[in-house]
Amino acid sequence: MKYAVEIFPTDYTIPVTELGRAAEDLGFESLWFPEHTHIPASRRSPWPGGAELPKEYWHTLDPFAALAAVAVVTTRLKLGTGICLVVERDPITTAKEVSTVDFLSNGRFLFGVGGGWNYEEMENHGTNPKLRWRIMRERILAMKAIWTQENAEYHGRYVNFDPIWQWPKPVQKPHPPIVVGGNGPGTLDRVLEYGDEWMPIAGRGPDLAPRIAELRERAAAAGRGYIPVSVFGAPPRPDLVRTYKEIGVDRVIFRLPSADRETVLAELRKAAEVAREVGE
Repeated sequence: MKYAVEIFPTDYTIPVTELGRAAEDLGFESLWFPEHTHIPASRRSPWPGGAELPKEYWHTLDPFAALAAVAVVTTRLKLGTGICLVVERDPITTAKEVSTVDFLSNGRFLFGVGGGWNYEEMENHGTNPKLRWRIMRERILAMKAIWTQENAEYHGRYVNFDPIWQWPKPVQKPHPPIVVGGNGPGTLDRVLEYGDEWMPIAGRGPDLAPRIAELRERAAAAGRGYIPVSVFGAPPRPDLVRTYKEIGVDRVIFRLPSADRETVLAELRKAAEVAREVGE
């Protein structure tokens, strides 16, 4: 079992560099930052996490810039997007950001991806929410081409470009792991088609045990081999972590509050104690 933490880094929380050093010192495997470029003031789309959207959603830092800062002050800690909203991003620019962070961190980047839940946020970026899964698929496949080909090109319905040159290539080969987030009915299809790992959100969606079993069975049938599973946003409870371990979860990502230094570091130490108690 691997142990990690995630947080919305904002303009009022603990500095990301300090958090990164503390997480590495306490033995965590990875640190994950989410993404929202903005939150539309209309608030038409309901938040899946509850009735009232926490303010960190519209105060969060850019994940690639924040993770690059953490990369500079750490040496072992892996750095993940949890998740990057690919449907709101240009794939050529995003491919450059992924490979740059992987380069700066010497191969420590984990590319968590997802389609998102805020329809008006997608629309502000020119994305039709009804088409987001098709768009995400093509953008990820296009990025794979950029990362692995010297003369990269992609020709799809939503992404289309003739041969291009782009460096640096990622340190990790063939590219950083693509960790597909989500709990929806089509998520496992996306994991199996273009993902390397699955990252469901803790406490959302159907029971994890049968879905993990389904993923492993389908992966074996497709000749994919073993696909790791991470649970995102888990509370630091030993009983829950033991359950995750029993059903085949490979990584538990504990949620940290978007708060001041003292509050966050206290929660970080609490999560580390749980990790030590349960063990690998």
